[in-house]
Amino acid sequence: MNATVAAVSELVSAVRKDGKPAVRLRCADYGTEWIVECDVYPVGERSVEPRIAGPYVFGTAQDAKAFVDTSLLALEILGCEVG
Repeated sequence: MNATVAAVSELVSAVRKDGKPAVRLRCADYGTEWIVECDVYPVGERSVEPRIAGPYVFGTAQDAKAFVDTSLLALEILGCEVG
């Protein structure tokens, strides 16, 4: 990832399970690549700190969006609320 290139757009999705935070997905455009990172709050654990998943690197916005959309759909199927 080229750290000197500022993110020009960002997408953030918050996911809740039983009213509690479960996952936060961030997708940012760094010009030549799209980066998706996730903060995961394991259900049933008392930890306030999330576990980090990613970064997942994609060459196009379409690929990154497909990954995010598929992830959100899977979380909805598992009974999470996507907002």
